[in-house]
Amino acid sequence: MTILIAGAGICGLTLALTCQQVGLPFRIFEQSTKIEPLGVGINLQPHAVRELIELGLQDSLDAFGVRTTNVAYFSKLGGKIWNEPRGTDAGYNWPQYSVHRGKLQLMLYDALIERTHKDIVEAGCALTGFLQLADGVEVILHSRNENMDFKVSGEILIGCDGIHSAVRKQLFPQEGPPIWGGAVLWRGTTTAKPFLDGATMAMVGHEFQKFVTYPISKIDRQTGEMLINWIAELKFDPDKIWNKEDWNRPGKLEDFLSEFESWKFDWLDVPQLIRDHNGVYEFPMVDRNPLDQWTFGNVSLVGDAAHAMYPIGSNGATQGIVDARVLVRELLDKGVNNRALDAYEMERRPFTSKIVLANRGNGPDQIMQIVEEKCDGEFDDIHDVMSQQELEERASKYKHLTGFDVETLNAQAPIVH
Repeated sequence: MTILIAGAGICGLTLALTCQQVGLPFRIFEQSTKIEPLGVGINLQPHAVRELIELGLQDSLDAFGVRTTNVAYFSKLGGKIWNEPRGTDAGYNWPQYSVHRGKLQLMLYDALIERTHKDIVEAGCALTGFLQLADGVEVILHSRNENMDFKVSGEILIGCDGIHSAVRKQLFPQEGPPIWGGAVLWRGTTTAKPFLDGATMAMVGHEFQKFVTYPISKIDRQTGEMLINWIAELKFDPDKIWNKEDWNRPGKLEDFLSEFESWKFDWLDVPQLIRDHNGVYEFPMVDRNPLDQWTFGNVSLVGDAAHAMYPIGSNGATQGIVDARVLVRELLDKGVNNRALDAYEMERRPFTSKIVLANRGNGPDQIMQIVEEKCDGEFDDIHDVMSQQELEERASKYKHLTGFDVETLNAQAPIVH
């Protein structure tokens, strides 16, 4: 009954931890030779946090993450468009967290090692192919440490191997690279004094120029500073040639800083935050088209491998964590077989496909573009531009679409019992 998991990112490790929690045997393979805390900040919505708490990880999350209290939208001139509470401050039974992506991955990895009492992640093993069998699946892996290929058999294979998934590539060999819609992100972190209440996720600008920022560490008691994550985004013609996406490519300030020089507000000095960076990474914002099918026989997809989406609305890692938990629920109910994979896909694929498409339409951030179009971002009172009802309806619509409106989520039974 072995479950083969390709990829030890956030989704793959959540899947492995859930399998360990309920006693399902698994093997997990990761192409990187070492699990390292790479990347920058991400947000975890309450429905994903709930699942991590069900895995017994709340103390660990609290140790390094920030409980997000608010999300706030501002025009390019710094005027507040909309503000709403988040997490427990909004009435959810669970918090929302802003965290360093790499530290989250390392936390999940450490928990898995501690609970299995062994180095269970087989690192340096890149999946190069798989073969469907009558009663299972055989995967072909290349060991980078030993420079050799080997085969492993199991009942099912789950591709948790990200936007460049080798599993998805074999299922859809003609698909091609991820799709770029014209936006380029420069992502960085800066050690600085807190802004606003020290736990707010702030979005500034409009569709073609945006700045997103939020803290991802506790305040240092000695310096009064914290690690602040930020994303500077510019949108270009999609036909423009840009470099291939890569989390680890250094960014150059001269490529984007001048566009943000005037963004100095009484609550945040954007250009100074950028200049004081601890490191900047640049990559085009890409996603993939929704698929008509995830499951083929004894093979299926989870997380970015299944539904890579724009990082809008804090739904990338969140939806992948929920995927992993729903999948295990179906495996417990129907057995480790393709019937469980089909049931998992039937629930998750239509739902996440809607989010991929909504994020292409700018998701909840579209409210900033509407203000930009109506008044060029300049107003004394936002209600002269948009009514309170319209502001609330737009915020509510995206919550319902992505499954985290307060009443619905609080009333739901746990995914894995």
